[in-house]
Amino acid sequence: MERPKKNEYYHGYKPYVDLVKEGAFFDLLDENTANTISLFKSINEKKWNFKYAEQKWTIKDVLMHIIDTERGFSYRAIVCIREDSKTVLYAMDEDHYANNVDLTDVSMDQLIDEFKAVRHTFKLIYVNNPKAKFEFLGSGTTDKISARAIGYIAIGHVIHHCQVIQERYLK
Repeated sequence: MERPKKNEYYHGYKPYVDLVKEGAFFDLLDENTANTISLFKSINEKKWNFKYAEQKWTIKDVLMHIIDTERGFSYRAIVCIREDSKTVLYAMDEDHYANNVDLTDVSMDQLIDEFKAVRHTFKLIYVNNPKAKFEFLGSGTTDKISARAIGYIAIGHVIHHCQVIQERYLK
């Protein structure tokens, strides 16, 4: 799958798309998945509930945010692949979602397992549909978006949060 064209996504997603290096999409997705799992497995349990500033998320909250967002990306990708021009793809309120989950009794291993499952089903959406369907532009609230763009945005979104973890939580 080729990189998305600039008209396939809202310009605010450009930083995420730009984080994705050149290469074959499925190789990039698999590498991103493996790197993400490796990073979160390497974090000491004492850091799981660490916040680097008062109103910021914990490391576990960040991984849950990645999982929640990946679910949203999956839904949006299906809407586009099914060429549904009537369904408006609203943004999710990430802080609302984070404020409405309790990870107190959820281990990092459980969150990693959930990430693996969600990422696997996200990948299957792309594996099990023809490339021609990835260019259809679904109706976002600000701009049109394609399943192809969503695939790259999802990878870049995870890269972004892994960088934040490394730079602000683990240093």
